[in-house]
Amino acid sequence: MIAEDVLEILAALDGNDVWIGGGWGIDALVGGQTRPHDDLDLMHREEQEPAVLAALAVLGFTETLSWRPVRFVLTDPTGREIDLHPLRFAPDGSAEQSSLTPDEPFRYPASCFVTGTILGTTVPCLSAEQQIYFHQGYDPRERDLHDLAQLRALARSPQRPI
Repeated sequence: MIAEDVLEILAALDGNDVWIGGGWGIDALVGGQTRPHDDLDLMHREEQEPAVLAALAVLGFTETLSWRPVRFVLTDPTGREIDLHPLRFAPDGSAEQSSLTPDEPFRYPASCFVTGTILGTTVPCLSAEQQIYFHQGYDPRERDLHDLAQLRALARSPQRPI
């Protein structure tokens, strides 16, 4: 997945509420690509899912993995993958995502929905705080350690306070 792919996918989803997470979300916060990416993690409003799926179908994406209601994966004929995470929003702007443990949903505070940049284009993404939160509770892989280093650098940057 390259930066131009991310912008193409976001353009196809125009009019839907989506936020980039994972590696591309971190790179959006940094303002530039820092490593290769196998996929694109997108959070979306659960009630907009039919429109999101229809828009991505136009680009050739079809569902290839389902862990609903937690997440599901779409793949296109060229091998691009999108990992979709449905969110249920509360009136205060916070959201929840189902988890494999039903009584312990993933929580998204309203403040975690921010913007970053990819190729100079402003894009919706998750905050550094939220990204750090999601990197807890498991043994990090090499790419996770890279991503955490990027997040720590953001925390030290006076231009990008966390």
